[in-house]
Amino acid sequence: MTQPVSPPRSGTGKMTPVSEPPAWRALLFRADVRTLSLLGVLAALIVIGGITRPDEFLDTRNLQLVLTQASVVGVVTVGMTFVITSGGIDLSVGAIVALASVWATTVATQEYGFAGILFTAVLVGVGCGLVNGVLIAYGGVVPFIATLAMLASARGLALLITEGRTQIVTVDGILSLGERDAYVLGIPPLVLVFAAVTIVGWLVLNRTTFGRRTVAVGGNAEAARLAGIDVRRQRLYMYLLSGLCCGIAAFLLIVLSGSGQNTNGNLYELDAIAAVIIGGTLLSGGRGTITGSVLGILIFTTITNIFALNNLQSDVQQIAKGAIIVAAVLVQRRTPSTTT
Repeated sequence: MTQPVSPPRSGTGKMTPVSEPPAWRALLFRADVRTLSLLGVLAALIVIGGITRPDEFLDTRNLQLVLTQASVVGVVTVGMTFVITSGGIDLSVGAIVALASVWATTVATQEYGFAGILFTAVLVGVGCGLVNGVLIAYGGVVPFIATLAMLASARGLALLITEGRTQIVTVDGILSLGERDAYVLGIPPLVLVFAAVTIVGWLVLNRTTFGRRTVAVGGNAEAARLAGIDVRRQRLYMYLLSGLCCGIAAFLLIVLSGSGQNTNGNLYELDAIAAVIIGGTLLSGGRGTITGSVLGILIFTTITNIFALNNLQSDVQQIAKGAIIVAAVLVQRRTPSTTT
């Protein structure tokens, strides 16, 4: 490759080479301002927690608890990022988590042990995602309406299965994953699963044709169709992926709580959507960021933990979350970003 040159100086016919900027400067210019701002917010929250409750907040067990709690809804958030990036919405994720968790913890399912619970949770999640996807992509139902109907149906079916009772898990392989002996280098297994899902989601969105098609469909569905993309099939895949993430999250929740309840996953849809939006994914579609979504859910989980440690009321906590969402949206409007 030839070295770039600058125009000749006045009075000379010589071309002087232009020095390329240092690698660190190019990396700095490519840095996502929004991601850096979210990291700043998360760092500020850690400082606040360390100042207000240094002994409790900075304790290793508490930090492990924060990461573990973020892992369940975090997996749901990864799936939600794909859905919103494609221009859709999924209001049923919390209800799907509840249905998958109770279906996977029935007495009949637990007879098949660890594999039976895991397979059932994932299968129920994917099945619900398939129904959503078919209704939206091929039935022409508006995503808001289709997923709202799934929310009501899944919650009702979960209540019907449990009859309002908590289903206790008796499979030792499931219960052992929630114990400290199962930690890997001090990291809970649930956090490792969340990290794996995040890495896979980032690679799929940013390094595959599937991810580029997702962004294209969300940005301009008609242009994507004219470019040869099967828009309906791509939208179907989005809800299958969201259902898969809900099934995985349901399994993690079963491990975390040791039970299945029809109230599981309550308000997960709101937390996931809020985390995706403050992370930088456009609600209208066409741009998505897995990194920002993960940081968003970590921020919300950290806020919840700080408020709990300081015995603050939940209404103040909701006000703080709302303020963060508004601030993040304002930053989103002023700082353009790429998919990360």
